[in-house]
This record gives sequence, structure tokens and C-alpha cells, in this order.
Amino acid sequence: MEKKNAWNIYETEDLTKLEEVCAGYKKFLDAGKTERECVAESVRLASEVGYIDLEQAIKEKRSLKAGDKVYSVIMEKAAVFYLLGDEPIENGLNILGAHIDSPRIDVKQVPLYEDEGNVYFDTHYYGGIKKYQWLAIPLAIHGVIVRKDGTKVAVSVGENDDEPVFTISDLLPHLGREREDTSVRKYIDAEKMDLLIGSRPAKDIEKEAAKEALLKILKEQYGIEEEDFLSAELEIVPAGKARECGFDKSMIMAYGQDDRVCAYTSLLALLETEKVTRTACVLIVDKEEIGSMGATGMESMFFENSLAELMECNGTYSELSIRRCLRRSYMISSDVNAAYDPMYATFFEKKNNSFLGGGLVFSKFTGSGGKGGANDANPEYIAALRKMLDDGNVIYQLAELGAVDAGGGGTISHVMAKYAMNVIDAGMAVLSMHAPWEVTSKADIYEGLKGYKVFLQKAGI
Repeated sequence: MEKKNAWNIYETEDLTKLEEVCAGYKKFLDAGKTERECVAESVRLASEVGYIDLEQAIKEKRSLKAGDKVYSVIMEKAAVFYLLGDEPIENGLNILGAHIDSPRIDVKQVPLYEDEGNVYFDTHYYGGIKKYQWLAIPLAIHGVIVRKDGTKVAVSVGENDDEPVFTISDLLPHLGREREDTSVRKYIDAEKMDLLIGSRPAKDIEKEAAKEALLKILKEQYGIEEEDFLSAELEIVPAGKARECGFDKSMIMAYGQDDRVCAYTSLLALLETEKVTRTACVLIVDKEEIGSMGATGMESMFFENSLAELMECNGTYSELSIRRCLRRSYMISSDVNAAYDPMYATFFEKKNNSFLGGGLVFSKFTGSGGKGGANDANPEYIAALRKMLDDGNVIYQLAELGAVDAGGGGTISHVMAKYAMNVIDAGMAVLSMHAPWEVTSKADIYEGLKGYKVFLQKAGI
């Protein structure tokens, strides 16, 4: 079957819109390097086009109706956005769901120490990373520190030209020949991946003088004491802005595109939609990279709870009506797939793989090996989506995540499938997935936006 390349169909108008979308996407990536930052930026964008907090609607006892726009935020790290449709909510939703957490390195609860004059943060990596990729590159610190009195200190250091960056040191090749013969997994012990944050000692202090100097800086600049790290959430991420990639500027290279490329295009699809037949919903959630557990992960009840509140404001809530709504809903789990990489061809199965420029990638199933842990979409649903996308002139491709026994992965799709709704994964192809810097195609971002918009506006599947 011949694969299409989206770039071949574009006229001047398409290219103008494509560049506009990708410029906004780069700004979104720069503004949202953590879950909290992504949620804050998403709410800001939604508020600009009339979305209001569901809590506000509840307090004001508003009777929500078709065309109303509301959102609900959970612990500042996950959110759900609704555009109410003409049909009763009980008839089901059209749902796009993406995750906004990305592999990174976290600061431990008791992090600060000095060793031979160097000052470090003790760390613990988050999600699936190749540890060696995080050595000897410029890193930034983002997050929040919460004092005992409940006040919060927002932290973002390392992104601006006048700010310092941080790093995790690597062993020089002159001394590392023996280590280079070890496996990638054992190349560096995770307990040795500590962040170098300072080395200048304070004067007239004999013990841990460099650490004391750092504590003074933290006190003066942020008003925090060492014990405040006990209630901190600090994430170490690559320093630097999203950039265009290639002489032809056809790609974007940035941190966190798995899965913020899908989160942004899903949200933008909703924000550019004014009227729907079926209520449209966009979820942006946390914790997918570590199993979707926790209060802000998809395994949480937050989505059901927000839907119950929405239906109560709409005057249609009952336990039976919410069950009917969930069962009758259609969902696209907006998540990325691995782009075919000719440099590592043996790890892919070319006929059934996604390609940069091939458009929105649908994955019938996730999981690994013999479809272990997979959501497996029904062919009737896929056929209906094919017709919908063809009618909407959207370029798309169907793919698996590499060769059968090469590995595998999961998304939030299996969590939502438990409601017996139709669910399938669809997102963009990504090169160097889970690396500090990932690569996507501008064409795929644009086709993804088009496909998501067609889906949200679909009256029935």
C-alpha cells in the first residue's frame, strides 16, 4: 500500500496555516516544561476564548447549555476541557486525551550535599530514559517549593541567557575505556546522576563552605530554607527553547514532545471549535510515563468526578446517565508513535511503521510482544474513522510501535477502554523518543490538528 507524504498536497494557504500552528506549538513547549506549567498555559489559552472554571459555574449555580465552555483543573497537574454540544451529554462525548508528563530527572526530598567542594542535588530519574543521554548537557530546574505556611515559590532557572544552567558530569574518555565496554543500562549508576549546582565556598566557614554559600543564595533569591526541600517538586529538564530542525525547517526539535505535541494539537483543535453536536472533551493528564497512577493520572477518578459535576450543572446527572455517557463516548488517545529511523532499521517493521511527514498516526493496539497490556481498537471503529478522515482530507497512517519483539509501550487508552467506549491511539511520529531532545515533522503536527478537529466535530461514528 502506497504511503502518502503530507508535504506533497500543500498549497500556499496550507503552508501559512502550518507555520502559524507550529509557531504557537513552539511557544507552548517553551512555556510548559513541566505538568504544572503545561496546565497553566493551557488554561490561559482556553480562558482567552471564553472557557471558565467549572468550579465557578458550580458556585454561581449556572445552568450549563449547548455552546458553553468550561474546564476543571486537578492539583495543578491535570485538566479537562468541555465544549457542550447540542445533544444530551448522556448520548456520549467525543474525547481527546493526551498526557503532559515527560521523562526527566527529579530532585529528591533531601537533596542538597557537598562533596570535595562541589555542591549537588541528589536526584531520581522519572520515566523511561537512557541515562547516558542526560550527562554533560545544559540542564534547567523547574518546579515549585511549598513552605510550611502553604506559600509557594515558583522555580524556573536555566532558560534565560542571563541565568545559570546545571549539569550532570560524565567521565572523560581517557579514563572511561573500561566503562565503555559495559551495557548502556549499566553505563552509569542512577545514584551517580546528581546535579552539579555550585562550587564556590563561603568565606570564613570551615565545614561545607560551598553548601553554606548555596544556602545563602537560595535564602536571598527565593526565601527558602534547606528544610523546605522536603515539600518541593523540582524537575530537571534540558535547558533551551524549541527549535526548527533541518535546512528546510521542516521539523521541530524540542524536549517533551512525547506527549505535548498531542496535548497542544488536541487542545488547539477544541479551542478553534465553536459548535459541536456531541459534547467535546479534551483531557491533559499526568503520570502516564510511570503507569497513569496517582491523583492526577488517568487511573484517578478525577475525570468521572468532573463529568458528574458537569452533568449536575446541566441538570442531567444520575448514576445511570453518567454510565450511559461513558459507554456511548468515542475517544482518541492522543499519543505519539515511533517514527521509522533508517539508522536503526532492524528495530522496525517498515510496512507497519509510521514515518515523518506521513500524517496523523493511528495505532490499532499498544502493549508489547503478544499485545501484552494492549487496548485493541475494534475494526468497525477504525473503518468509521477512516471515512471521517478521508472526508475531511486528512493525511493519516496506521502503524505499530516497531518490530514485534523489539519492545513496546502503553498509553492511557486501556484506562478509558474500561468504560466499554471505543478507543484508539492517534498522534504524531517522533524521532529519538524519550531523548532529551525529540524530533517531529511540522506536517504531522498540522495533519494531527486537522484530524483532531474533524473528530471533535463528528456527530456520530
